[in-house]
Amino acid sequence: MKIKDIVNRDIVNLTNCEQEPIHIPGSIQPHGFLLGLKPGSLAIDYCSANTAEYISMFHLQLLGNTFESIFGYKAKKLLEDYISNNLMLSSSLLKLTLAGVDFLCTVHNNGTTYILEAEPVSLDSKPLNEVYDQTSQFLAYMHDTHTLKELCQLVTKGTRDITGYDRVMVYRFDKDYNGEVFAESCREDLEPFLGLHYPHTDIPPQARELYMRNLLRLITDINYTPVPIYTLDDSEDKNLDLSLSVLRSTSPIHVQYLHNMGVGATLTISLIYKKRLWGLIACHHYSPKNLSPEVRLAAQLQGHFITSQIDLRQASEEYELARKTNLALESMNSYSLNRDADLQTLVDSSNILQLCNAAGVSITFNGRVYKNGLTPSDEEINQLGSWLSTYSGNSTFTTDKLIDFLPEAKEMCTNTSGIIYHSLDMDSNNCIIWYRPETQTEVKWAGDPTKAIIKDQKGLSPRNSFKLWKELLECISKPWLQPELNAASSYAYNLQRQINLLIISQEEERYRKLSELLRQTNSELENINWISTHDLQEPLRKIQLIASRILGKEEEMSSNVQDSIKRMNASANRMQTLLVDILKYTRLKHTDDSFDNVNLAKLLKEVELDMAEAIAEKNAEINIDELPDVFGIPFLLKQLFSNLIANSIKYVAPGKTPQIKITKEHSLVPFNADDNTLYQVIYVADNGIGFEQHFSQSIFNIFTRLHSSPEYKGSGVGLALCKKIMQNHNGHISASSELGSGTVMSLYFPVKN
Repeated sequence: MKIKDIVNRDIVNLTNCEQEPIHIPGSIQPHGFLLGLKPGSLAIDYCSANTAEYISMFHLQLLGNTFESIFGYKAKKLLEDYISNNLMLSSSLLKLTLAGVDFLCTVHNNGTTYILEAEPVSLDSKPLNEVYDQTSQFLAYMHDTHTLKELCQLVTKGTRDITGYDRVMVYRFDKDYNGEVFAESCREDLEPFLGLHYPHTDIPPQARELYMRNLLRLITDINYTPVPIYTLDDSEDKNLDLSLSVLRSTSPIHVQYLHNMGVGATLTISLIYKKRLWGLIACHHYSPKNLSPEVRLAAQLQGHFITSQIDLRQASEEYELARKTNLALESMNSYSLNRDADLQTLVDSSNILQLCNAAGVSITFNGRVYKNGLTPSDEEINQLGSWLSTYSGNSTFTTDKLIDFLPEAKEMCTNTSGIIYHSLDMDSNNCIIWYRPETQTEVKWAGDPTKAIIKDQKGLSPRNSFKLWKELLECISKPWLQPELNAASSYAYNLQRQINLLIISQEEERYRKLSELLRQTNSELENINWISTHDLQEPLRKIQLIASRILGKEEEMSSNVQDSIKRMNASANRMQTLLVDILKYTRLKHTDDSFDNVNLAKLLKEVELDMAEAIAEKNAEINIDELPDVFGIPFLLKQLFSNLIANSIKYVAPGKTPQIKITKEHSLVPFNADDNTLYQVIYVADNGIGFEQHFSQSIFNIFTRLHSSPEYKGSGVGLALCKKIMQNHNGHISASSELGSGTVMSLYFPVKN
């Protein structure tokens, strides 16, 4: 049978310590021995080299044999029962008599192997009742303390009473895994470490990972000699994962670190909170020290007490803070904005600062800054607001160290190290910003954190100086706590809603004033139009009357004078027609007259009857197909078709008989691709002189005339009037034409639902 040891002999130094495989050292500490058993057969596949010191049998005698053949059926049965019933219980210990010696054993499954670690029963171990009494005392701690810090302080004292270590600390990590001694109990002659900080490099990532998996870690003697583990040489690269092992040998880098601190023995208990390594209970002794497994479990229970209370205590502290911020928030939410000036009254309230415990606040609205407390200047606020609007995408932003994001803001950091920013408008720089000033904090480090690694004649090694080193943190504010952030967010949302209502109210007021001004202006224009068109007709009638009388005496005048008077009379007639059309157009507006179903066939007969004289004069032919009823105002529709027919008769080539055809579209159609409404279309087509198609829109503008020839009389108002009538019916009118080929007018009447 061939055997080999599995000791990891890779050279480890500080250049590669973060990659050190500390879970497979291939060796253990000497205060117990280890067996690795194959599942099922319980054959001994791994064995530490120190078994002879405990059971008078060497590893060569054990490897390859079954557990039963070496230790007997009774021991095997106890082990199998333990594996079946208690393996997952970390607080359960297995008591075995092996080769006539009593041992307390821990057993776990690393996935491929059952690992049994045996430690001799200590004669000087504390009585169980004493351990129980000291442990029970912790239940009282939960009722006698109010804050997490008070609880941790009592736990350090209680753990030291149980274990007898020289120093017990609760070590808390920050977000970057830098550590702080949060609570401590130590011998009176020792220098306290309370409040000291340690850099994250002191505990590398893979060590933190093991602390997450194995909640208790013990080193009984820093100066121990590692005991190698042997195994059957039956496969290449064979190894044993000792992540959950109690006896696992320690990284030489960590041993050197503890040597530099002057520590002789340690016990470390992990504190896990929300699946993250929150901290450690770190116990130091300045000489070798071992604990019985029972006492270790009692000490580990203290870690469970703390972790069970972290959430409760922090929640209690946050609740008290939230209660105070909510009172301020409720007070602020009860304040209503009615005008811009109210913003200054709002920011002057002390509650707006208290809701997130800020030192200053500013609100930027419509380019104006309203502020209170310790704030930057107006110009700096505008610049900061503009940058934050871009950086956050008009949303929110929070920091306790602004210069990390805006290095050029160092001059502002005295008053503006920490900010909470909330945009109040997605399209502008309207915003609210709370400010916290710089809090110059003196951090006490156990040694210079920038010298966590030192270089000497031996190469790279852990720092050996733990002399107090002070660092002054500048341009950083007190951190914003979650209840403060919640209150700020809630109020910013409420303020945004109020400002939106204020903007809407201002717009409504502006619209109301404009509407009133427009109404007055329209009324005045209507009066002016009425007066001008009505009063101008009287002098025109006099001109026409006088011209007629003069022409009646034509034998007394020369032909030139008669011609001039006739032209004057014609101009007066045209002006009178124009004034009548203007009067019709200005008086045509959206009427409140009732809409009704209008029979177009009947309406067009009335139009033909009214226009009989003009139709007969030009011998016009009007063909009307079967037409549908439309929903409209009869007298307006009558005026609409009268204007269109009159245009068709008027704008016909000389010597040509006007032909007018009025038809319908047989299916309902939209006006254009973007219109979801369906329309009934009526076509009015003629054989007139037509026009170029690019004038199809402009002809509906008032006073627009495409034909200036004297034989085509008109004011340029008729088609504008038609367009307005169609608009009043929520419809449309369009024209299609070609010069010399007639015109088609399309009338779109919306279908009544």
